[in-house]
Amino acid sequence: MDKSNKGNFFEDMEPGRVFVHAGPRTVTSADSTLYLALTGSRYALYAAEPLARAWGLPTVPLDELLVFHLIFGQSVPDLSINAVANLGYADGRFLAPVFAGDTLFARSTVLGRRETSSRKTGIVWVRTEGYKSDGTPVLSYVRWVLVNKRDPASLAPEPMVPELPAVVAPERLVVPRDFAPRAVDPATTGGPWFFEDYQVGERIDHVDGMGVMESEHRLATRLYRNIARVHFNDHVERQGRLGAVIVYGGVVISIARALAFHGLANAYPILAINAGTHVNPCRAGDTIYAWSEVLDKAELHDRTDVGALRLRLVALKNRPAADFPLKDASGAYLPEVLLDFDYWALIPRRAVATSAHS
Repeated sequence: MDKSNKGNFFEDMEPGRVFVHAGPRTVTSADSTLYLALTGSRYALYAAEPLARAWGLPTVPLDELLVFHLIFGQSVPDLSINAVANLGYADGRFLAPVFAGDTLFARSTVLGRRETSSRKTGIVWVRTEGYKSDGTPVLSYVRWVLVNKRDPASLAPEPMVPELPAVVAPERLVVPRDFAPRAVDPATTGGPWFFEDYQVGERIDHVDGMGVMESEHRLATRLYRNIARVHFNDHVERQGRLGAVIVYGGVVISIARALAFHGLANAYPILAINAGTHVNPCRAGDTIYAWSEVLDKAELHDRTDVGALRLRLVALKNRPAADFPLKDASGAYLPEVLLDFDYWALIPRRAVATSAHS
């Protein structure tokens, strides 16, 4: 009897099927520290305990994207170990902060699927939910993934494509319980800009570039326990379309978000993922640049201390972002674009700013 897990293929992804993912994860402060080291993130909330406590939290939370990756990683053995590529995200909401000592669980429900024209693969839509051991939900999001078929000759199922919102409505955003930024000192957070200082349509070049190192992208992906073969199996991927393993798209998201500190240092925590597309693959040795656009601003019910910014984060490979590259005249993404990521972030209002350390 073969005891090896070959994973699921397109044929196994019947709409309505629920996967309760193995491998719950108790997170530690070491996970958070390693994440900061691998991404270069400088956002103060995830590193400074006195600041977190002053803002109403019991201690520093894990970065929301680290939580996303850990939940994502739990789903890989069931959903995407046989994937060709992870294609995109929608309707993602962060529902509660996660702290060291919390144990994360995950489950996913298949929402839809359709075979591709090659007949060798199909696209599968799933909703993945992360929750703590006491049942507290922390994350819910939809992703779609290109998955290999077990048998290319198998009959194509009836296509079923779910309808997804283009954006998470502001009234559905969940502000962390008891989170109340007070006395936000730009000298501490590293950013002098607040909710009132951003205008819809404004674009921000995040200036710096960060190279993707072979050892670091693999270590990050192992930290998240994402075991998808396209990220690790050099023997197979050397014969593939890139001639090398593909960098996990979440690594690109996190590095781009870390670069976004320049210009958005006070824009956290992340509240929602509206949409996301991995436009082109990334390989070790590529240098990531990033720019952001303010797509919208939202007042939050009964909150006079914070607002929300809807931000487009664009990651580029081997091309600086000073001229904000995105698409060509025909509307097609430029080959240097790695990521087009649309999200909501919480940001304090200027009324809570202080210059206590100036």
